[in-house]
Formats: sequence, structure tokens, C-alpha cells
Amino acid sequence: MNKAAVALPVDDEDRYLLEQWARSSAAPHRVVIRAKGLLMAKDGVANSRIASALGVSRPTVLDWRRRFQENGLDSVVEIREGRGRKPAISARQVKAIVDATLHRIPPGATHWSCRTMAKAQGVSHATIQRVWDAHGLQPHRATTFKLSTDPAFVDKLTDIVGLYMNPPERAVVLCVDEKSQIQALDRTQPGLPMKKGRCGTFTHDYKRHGTTTLFAALSVLDGSVIGECHGRHRHQEFLKFLRHLHRAFPRRLDLHLILDNYGTHKHPTVRVWLAAHPRFTLHFTPIGASWLNLVESWFAQLTQKRLRRGVFRSVPELVAAIEASLQHYNENPTPFVWTTTVDAILEKVGKCKVILETHH
Repeated sequence: MNKAAVALPVDDEDRYLLEQWARSSAAPHRVVIRAKGLLMAKDGVANSRIASALGVSRPTVLDWRRRFQENGLDSVVEIREGRGRKPAISARQVKAIVDATLHRIPPGATHWSCRTMAKAQGVSHATIQRVWDAHGLQPHRATTFKLSTDPAFVDKLTDIVGLYMNPPERAVVLCVDEKSQIQALDRTQPGLPMKKGRCGTFTHDYKRHGTTTLFAALSVLDGSVIGECHGRHRHQEFLKFLRHLHRAFPRRLDLHLILDNYGTHKHPTVRVWLAAHPRFTLHFTPIGASWLNLVESWFAQLTQKRLRRGVFRSVPELVAAIEASLQHYNENPTPFVWTTTVDAILEKVGKCKVILETHH
């Protein structure tokens, strides 16, 4: 018969944490086992019974009790020196891999792959992948960026962000742009439908059947979009779209249009028409900063959800698909809410400029 052990002294705060660890499904196994053993020791359970219940030896239980009395809760989570799996490579090798990834390029290539780095460092490609994962390195990926060189960048930025975050009264703010050269593409062979274990497929080659240009205005207030398709992308078509907007909104409301610096928006004929219609106020994004125009986000959705994988055998079929997508979207539009302040944008732009000047 097992003799009861002296109950391990554990205060309420330590007991609460031990109970949390003992029930945890995310904590390391060694922490869960130690916590369970110490809780049983607190209740005076014999050391041999604790060892049998947890699948460890009696000396191990005695060691848990001793270390807890000496170091408290730290003894539950610590890994003593010499224990645990030994690292496959040294810290010096890890540093060499990280430095090479960040500051060198392989011969005959623009970036490292797992296997080229593994060959250069004399380790396995799996080791390289573990090091890259641990340090957040992805040499195979790159994103694009562009810093605006517009001398009036700050003024234009402040103007547009002000419209987003504090729109004027008795006015409608519209993000306007054109998605030009939308191609009516017909695949050379029918695609295969998706099924279990296989995604849908379509051929990489296609037949071109012409293009159209979508003129669109996104309402910042409710996210609805007014759109028109035209065969060409000139100031004449832009004027037609402005007239459409003029008819679409009550005359008592002013219209503030956010758009880019494309030449058709500043054509002399357009300026004459705008002068005769003072309800329109145009706000131009800084040069190279079209990301300030929220309608670009809606264009991205249209491309992803309707155009990229679409099959269109003629331009009228393409236009009909765009108009149907517009109608469906406007049945339940979602506003694009701008949340970033001018100061936050300027701070990020400043950091980018510092990095560019440092590395070039």
C-alpha cells in the first residue's frame, strides 16, 4: 500500500496557474505533465502513485517537488541545460544563412531558392526553409511600390483624405476612374469543372474579340457604383460619363470627384463643360498615387470575381457581363471605409524614403 506523501505547499495564485496549465491543450506536454504532478502532490498523493498515473519515474516526481520548492513556477516551464533536442546547426550558421539571404544574390539569378542556398551553405534545403520561416524571410516573393514625386503631394493627400474622413455637407463624394482595355477573351477549349480533389481548369491560350473601357464612379457614402462601358477612352467619352453623373444625382447636391491625372480629365473641352457646371469639383490624386482612389479597390474585385476567369465571345457579351455584375453589386453595396490618417501616411512615406536613400 502506497504511503501518503507530505502535501506540497502551494499558494492559491500558484495553484490557479498550475490548474490552467494542467487543462491546457496548447501548452508543451512537459508543462502539462509537471503541472498535473504538482497538483497531485499538493493533495498529498503518494509519489509512487503520481509516477504511475503520469508514466514517469518516482525520482522524477521527487525532482519536480524539490525544484518547485526552490524555484516556484519557473521550474514548471524551464528546460534545464543539456536537456531537449540539440540544434541541427549552430547559431553561427543560422546567422550566415540570414546574412546571405539579405545581402547577397546567387550567381546567375536575382534571388535565392531553398536549394541554391542549401548548396551554398552546405546544409539541407529543409534546414534553409526552417531558418527562413523562423526569421520571416521569403526571397521568392516581391511586392511593387512607387513613391510619388508630386511637389504638391502633401496638399493633395490632405485634400483627398479630408474628403474621405470628413465629407462636406449637401454633397456627394465620388471616386472616378476608367478601367481601359478590358479584353473579351474566349478560351480555345472548354474548361474543366471543379471536383473533389481537383480545382477548375481553363486553357492558358485564348482568342481576342475586342476591348471595352469601363467608366466608374464609386460613392464613398454607401459604396454603390455607377458605371458605363464605352468603346474608346477619350475626353468625349469622359464628358458623356460626366453628363451621366449630372443626371444621376439631384441638382441640389454638389459633386466632388476624386480622380487621377489622366489627360482626358484635364482636356480643354472638359474644363469648359465643368466651368458651366459649378456643382462639379475635381480633386486630383498626386502623381503616382492612384492607390488613394478607392474605386481602384472595386476594380480589383471586379477583375478577381468576374473578369479574370470569364469567357467572352464578343464585346457585347463582355459588356453585358460587366453590367450584370454592376447590377448585382449595387443590390447590396459595401462602403470602402478609409481609416488611415494623413500623418500615418506621411510617416510611412518618410520611412520608405530613408530606406531608399540608405540602400542606394
